[in-house]
Amino acid sequence: MSNPGEADLTPITDTRQLAGWFAAGSKPREAWRIGTEHEKFGFRRDGLEAPAYEPRGIRAMLEGLQGKGWAPIMDGANVIGLKRDDGSVSLEPGGQFELSGAPMADLHATRVELAQHLREVHEVAGPLGLGFAPLGFHPMATREQMPWMPKGRYAIMRNYMPRVGGMGLDMMLRTCTVQVNLDFGDEADMVEKLRVSLALQPLATALFANSPFREGKPSGFLTLRGRVWTDTDPDRTGIPPVAFEDGFGFERFADYVLDVPMYFIMREGQWIDAAGVPFRAFLRGKAEKLAGHQATMGDWADHVTTVFTDVRLKRFLEMRGADAGSPAMLMAKPAFWTGLLYDDAAQKAAAALIRGWTVEEMRALRMAVPAQALKATIRGRRLRDVALDALAIAREGLKARGLGEEVYLAPLEEIAASGMTQAQRWLQRYETAWNGDASRIFAEAEA
Repeated sequence: MSNPGEADLTPITDTRQLAGWFAAGSKPREAWRIGTEHEKFGFRRDGLEAPAYEPRGIRAMLEGLQGKGWAPIMDGANVIGLKRDDGSVSLEPGGQFELSGAPMADLHATRVELAQHLREVHEVAGPLGLGFAPLGFHPMATREQMPWMPKGRYAIMRNYMPRVGGMGLDMMLRTCTVQVNLDFGDEADMVEKLRVSLALQPLATALFANSPFREGKPSGFLTLRGRVWTDTDPDRTGIPPVAFEDGFGFERFADYVLDVPMYFIMREGQWIDAAGVPFRAFLRGKAEKLAGHQATMGDWADHVTTVFTDVRLKRFLEMRGADAGSPAMLMAKPAFWTGLLYDDAAQKAAAALIRGWTVEEMRALRMAVPAQALKATIRGRRLRDVALDALAIAREGLKARGLGEEVYLAPLEEIAASGMTQAQRWLQRYETAWNGDASRIFAEAEA
């Protein structure tokens, strides 16, 4: 998402510019990088409630981190993010603290970056009486108890979400994810990577299931975050069939994004409400809400970031299907996808693993996973067995890189071998050692 003053003001005069925007992300293999992002819930140690922006809350966290070399990103008079080198810290609507890591050449560099970030967060949070726990869904707070961050675009989304889905506000306020961003070589490589990762995203959702509680009680789901995404906004979420159609590529994806409703545009530092207007209508000058404004490439780049498909194509691919988790699981996410997609033999093996799966079968799996996790099935196979195959492929893919990165797969391999997700382990703790007190998850999950 563009920050004020950073948007590309180039006018859009030809739809070929839009496909070209995606194509510009193509890179030679030696330039491929790994970008990892993760979110975490803040909590006050004296009461466990989610901290508001101020006082002594999220704003104080951002200001404290500025003393460690981070530069502020402002929205009017409010600091709403930070940047340093090629990384950034940003806020989700409910104050979820997000690290968007710099693109790294290997997973060991990602581990160093993650450790430094968590150390800095602890150093600033301690005197404020705050802690941070990476979980997929807030285990205790109601929607009404979650704070709202003072970012202009969130007000627009807050008004629009209830019109298109039952859980969009929960997505905004009460979920946290970990994702990895990976590069592609050219259009054909992008297509294969996108298809493999879309098909296997429900598997990742199952492996990373880490959100079994809602408002202090078991929710009936192992990844409540995964359930939320099935009822957020059908116009921009899920597994888009277009990705599996013959002839799919940059142009076809741009055509799909043109029909996704917009949220907003920015002009002169102000957010303008465009909620519900397809970008295609804006481009053709048929958007009454945006009369007098010409579509720019900055508007297009911002719009692409509001397409919430399970894997999002930008100038790289974002794998978006997993709950946030422990530091080991935060490292396992980039390890899994890097192993599958950054080695030719592994990528071909992964493509063979999902060969013949239909979009309908993938979508059915996606709907089953939030409650069933690895017990879900596709084509008569248990997802746990698919996981064992996929992890074996990922391990070989990482070994082929020759950097010793396969060690980061260990927590996923243990989950697949046992069939027990982290969510199921939390439920066991709830029934035994916690004596029905789900709030104890904060102390044990703190990163």
